[in-house]
Amino acid sequence: MNTQVLFSLTLAVLLAAGANAATVTIKNNCPRTIWPATLTGDQKPQLSTTGFELKTGESRSVDIPAGRWTGRFWARTRCSADPSGKFKCATGDCGSGQVPCNGAGGAPPATLIELTIEANGGQDFYDVSNVDGFNIPASVAPQGGRGDCKQSTCPVNINAVCPAELQVKSGNDVVGCLSACAKFGDPKYCCTGAFDKPETCPPTNYSKIFEDQCPEAYSYAYDDKNSTFTCFGGPNYLITFCP
Repeated sequence: MNTQVLFSLTLAVLLAAGANAATVTIKNNCPRTIWPATLTGDQKPQLSTTGFELKTGESRSVDIPAGRWTGRFWARTRCSADPSGKFKCATGDCGSGQVPCNGAGGAPPATLIELTIEANGGQDFYDVSNVDGFNIPASVAPQGGRGDCKQSTCPVNINAVCPAELQVKSGNDVVGCLSACAKFGDPKYCCTGAFDKPETCPPTNYSKIFEDQCPEAYSYAYDDKNSTFTCFGGPNYLITFCP
């Protein structure tokens, strides 16, 4: 093999290794400023940003590194810094005391966008989840790709129908709706212990509230049938809060 061919092949391998698996664009269609956050799973390095401010109408993109990646995105609401400079949010707070979450997850209730991006254009999985509760409407849509590649969305304000015992308030406003699992911790709501199988953990009256409002989103742990979406071919993704 001559030197030029070897150089070209080496360059191609290096470029492929350094390529991004996908670009995720986050858009704020809400009437208020939000503070989106990101969390990478599988003990892999966090993304280049783990939290930022996004005013109404603004968008921001973040690159997902090459290789298999799994993680989640959510929006924190009604955030501010106290006199000491500690940053805190009414919903989705990650407890870092800063705008970046630095690898910490969000406190319930928070509407989650969950993504698993496979290497080399394999089958991606994505969903909107209310398993930890709901704070604002959200959607995720592949941009390109092959297969079904449908949008997953929870466009309804579940806070408006949230039972009093699950409500989270800021002042007089209901700003979040906890799941029954997050509120009560009961195994029958959390699908744990003796309830850790689909057969022993059916929907409950509480999870049905979430399901009725947003049938495409996860309403409890085993709500797979209508709530898991797939796409092949290495698409990018658009996450919209308040779609």
